[in-house]
Amino acid sequence: MIDNQTYMMARPSMEHAQIQSNIHGIFKNYLKGKRCRPFTDGDVFLDDDTNVVPDVMIICNPEIIKKRGIFGTPDLIVEIASPSTVRFDRFEKFAAYEKYGVKEYWIVNPASKSVEVYLLKEGKLILDEIYNIYPDYELDRLNERQKALIKHEIKVSLYDDFYVKLDDIFEYID
Repeated sequence: MIDNQTYMMARPSMEHAQIQSNIHGIFKNYLKGKRCRPFTDGDVFLDDDTNVVPDVMIICNPEIIKKRGIFGTPDLIVEIASPSTVRFDRFEKFAAYEKYGVKEYWIVNPASKSVEVYLLKEGKLILDEIYNIYPDYELDRLNERQKALIKHEIKVSLYDDFYVKLDDIFEYID
């Protein structure tokens, strides 16, 4: 529900579930013993009229974690796009996450094996980087300088030493 408008989403594919599990596992392993905590599929109540269920999120403020869900803004949200949800992830959810001050927002695209990372700057979610796993036929077209510019891991903005490898996000995805 966003701005008191209810949206129904189709059940995710197994590919979606695998990526979600991969990301949650990466987050959980890194965050063990730290203040921030990872969650999947929990209700997030941004206000009385806006309730979303992100695929994966990181919460650094334990005071917003309640038995019924998260009552406040997650620090990082990951949405795993599918053909039926990508428009919603890019527009309605994007606008809500920006409005409520999500610090970092990822849109993961299983089909292209890409991750768009947006960072909150002066109240706006700004595209920071698009990370891709390139198929061999694409890599063959690149020169050495172009290959050297490819980023293989995502720097998570919440911690100075938190990096996520793309190969780990898309592990088991053909």
